[in-house]
Amino acid sequence: MAKKSITGLQKQPNGIWKIDKVYRGERIQESTGTSDREEAEQYLIHLLEKKRQQKVYGVREVKTWRDAATRFLIEFRDQPSIRLSAIYLEQLDPYLGKLPLNFIDDDALAPYIKDRLNPKEGKAAGHRTINIALERVIRVLNLCSRKWRDEQKRPWLDAVPMITKLNEKKTKRNPYPMSWEEQSILFAELPDHLLRMALFKVNTGCREQEVCKLRWEWEIRVPELNTSVFLIPDGFGGRHDKSGVKNGEERLVILNEVASRVIEGQRGLHPALVFPYGKPDQHGPTAVHRMNDSAWKKARVRAADKWERTHHSPAHPGYRSLRIHDLKHTFGRRLRAAGVTEEDRKALLGHKNGSITSHYSAAELDQLIEAANKVSATDSRAPALTILKRRQG
Repeated sequence: MAKKSITGLQKQPNGIWKIDKVYRGERIQESTGTSDREEAEQYLIHLLEKKRQQKVYGVREVKTWRDAATRFLIEFRDQPSIRLSAIYLEQLDPYLGKLPLNFIDDDALAPYIKDRLNPKEGKAAGHRTINIALERVIRVLNLCSRKWRDEQKRPWLDAVPMITKLNEKKTKRNPYPMSWEEQSILFAELPDHLLRMALFKVNTGCREQEVCKLRWEWEIRVPELNTSVFLIPDGFGGRHDKSGVKNGEERLVILNEVASRVIEGQRGLHPALVFPYGKPDQHGPTAVHRMNDSAWKKARVRAADKWERTHHSPAHPGYRSLRIHDLKHTFGRRLRAAGVTEEDRKALLGHKNGSITSHYSAAELDQLIEAANKVSATDSRAPALTILKRRQG
C-alpha cells in the first residue's frame, strides 16, 4: 500500500519546500529549509506536534533571539535610529540568532565581544561601540519580558538577565578643544569648502549634520538687530531622513561675527543648501555627506606635522586625531573661558534646557549674540577672521 503523503507542502522555484497549512484555525507559512521531501515532511510533523502541545497542554512556544530581533525591527521601523539598530542586530545574529531567549546571557555574548575586540580583519571596535550593541540586546530582552506576549498571554521571557557592559573609561577618547594656534594651523590645511564649514561649526557649536544639511529656508531675519539666525526643525533629518535634532527640540543657531561672515560668503551658491559641494551640473551641487572625510583626516595629520616642526615637540595625540565633534567642544570651552553663563552656553550649544527656542525675544537674541561674540575675546589675534578673509580673497 502506497504511503500517503502529508499535505501542506509546496515546492518553491528554488527547490525548497515551503509550509502553507491551516492547523486549528491558525495558518502556518514558513520555509522548511530543505529540498528533500521526506525531510520537509518530518519538519512539518514536528511543527504540528509542537503547535498541538501549545494548544492542548499550554506548552510555551520557545522564542529565539532571531524572532525577537525581527519583531523589534518591524515594530520600531519608524524609529530614527532603526538603521543603526539593524546594523548591530545583524552583527549579533550569527552568535545569538538560533538561541532561545532564556539562553541569552554574558556567556552567549562573550564570543561576539571577543571577535569585535580582536577581529580577524579590519579595525577593532571600541568599548563604546560594543556597548551600544549590548544596549540593543538589553532593550530587546526587556521588551520580551515586559511587553511582548504569546497566545496564552505569557511573556516571551520570564526574567531579563544581568548583561555586563564593558568599561568605557579604558578606551574612551576624551574631547580635545583646540587652542587658537592649533586652529590656525589646521584650518590653513583644509580645502576651501571644508574650511568654511569648520569655521561655521567652531563658531556656532552645531553638530556635523546640522552644518552639512543646513538650509536657507531655516534662516530667520531679525531686522531689529540687523542680522539673522537659523532655526533647525526638530525633524530635519541628519545623515538619514528619519534622524532629527539629537535632543528632539528645535535647534536655534546664533551667528556671531565670524559665523555671519561665513553665511554671507555662501549666499547665491545654491538655492536651498547653505554649504553645497561639487561642481554644478544638471542637478546642481549636492550636500556634503559628512565633514569627517579623507580631506579632513589628511589635513589634521599635516597640521600636527607642522606643529611639531614649529615647536620641536610632539603634537598632542588629540590634535593629531582631531574629530569633527571637537570643534563643538572647542566652541563650548571658549564660551566658558569667556565667562558666558551656563544657561547661555546651553542655548548656544543646542543642549536641552527646557526652553522653547522659537520664542526668544529680540532682546534675548541680542544677549546670545553678544555671548557668542565673546569667544573672539579669548584670542586677541582673531585668526579665524584672518583665515576667512585670506581664503575668500
